[in-house]
Amino acid sequence: MKAMILERIWNLGENPTPLRLVDLPIPSPQDHEVLIKISACAVCHTELDEIEGRAPPPCFPIVLGHQGIGRIEQAGSEVTRFKIGDRVGIAWIYSTCGQCLFCQDGNENLCPEFKATGRDANGAYAEYTVVPEDFAHPIPPLFTDGEAAPLLCAGAVGYRSLRLTGMKDGQNLGLVGFGASAHLVLQMAKHKFPGSRILVFARSEAERIFARELGVFWAGGIDDDPPEKLSCAIDTTPAWQPVVEALKNLDPGGRLVINAIRKEETDKEVLLRLDYARHLWLEKEIKSVANVARPDVQEFLDLAAKIPIRPEIQEYSLEDANQALLELKERKIRGAKVLKLEGK
Repeated sequence: MKAMILERIWNLGENPTPLRLVDLPIPSPQDHEVLIKISACAVCHTELDEIEGRAPPPCFPIVLGHQGIGRIEQAGSEVTRFKIGDRVGIAWIYSTCGQCLFCQDGNENLCPEFKATGRDANGAYAEYTVVPEDFAHPIPPLFTDGEAAPLLCAGAVGYRSLRLTGMKDGQNLGLVGFGASAHLVLQMAKHKFPGSRILVFARSEAERIFARELGVFWAGGIDDDPPEKLSCAIDTTPAWQPVVEALKNLDPGGRLVINAIRKEETDKEVLLRLDYARHLWLEKEIKSVANVARPDVQEFLDLAAKIPIRPEIQEYSLEDANQALLELKERKIRGAKVLKLEGK
């Protein structure tokens, strides 16, 4: 099978082609695993973190990709949830121990043995991949393969982020950064909280225009002063400065949810410019999002089909994965980038 592999940590500024196209043996599923023939895989900013060493894989080479869509080609001898030909998706959560207190309490995303697709196990930048059957997700028939792919991470983690804000209808929501995840959160928030105003803070004018096209109340720059304060905000950027700016814009008691696995360290000195009275006083909160749990993925897929949410996507071939990643690095974004291997 064809696969794009990462063989070491790279700086994309020095090497714009960190992934190499190779032929690998098609993997065989174990007793409780399914073999999936991949038709589409969305590209995520977390892959940049893996490539550049902020969230490095434990070993190399590795096949990246954790937003894969395909059909089951082969099933292990103990598989009971799916049959050959079923269309499924795989997300960032590849497996957990299932036994620890976090798993037992429904917080499997915090499991110390959490394994991630495309980091701890080969992912979906390939024609085939395997996954434990309990971590595969049925895909609603409403969506094409390309539309469904970004729902598995950008959508699912956005769903978890929105839930963690504790937002109520009528409260203002700020979206800091406006890429693959935020444009899906916007559609969720408009459906769940029709009486709320949504304000977008984005670095590029193209992102701000896109946000206005989707019906936000206001869109401005990262450091612009909004016309109204925010009850809560979700930050999806790779940098620290937007966090500082978002805290400044929160109402008393407001909560900022940071939807990012890692932050780039090029501007870490902004942490020294946190002013307690301006940024944190009056019981403002900061909460991070750690991975996703299986219910986040399935609940969001069901909600996305109900609304319905139609992701904006840009399609690339598997061989053009490096181009898609470089454009993501350069913030050339409108919606989500998707590698199409086959299918509708």
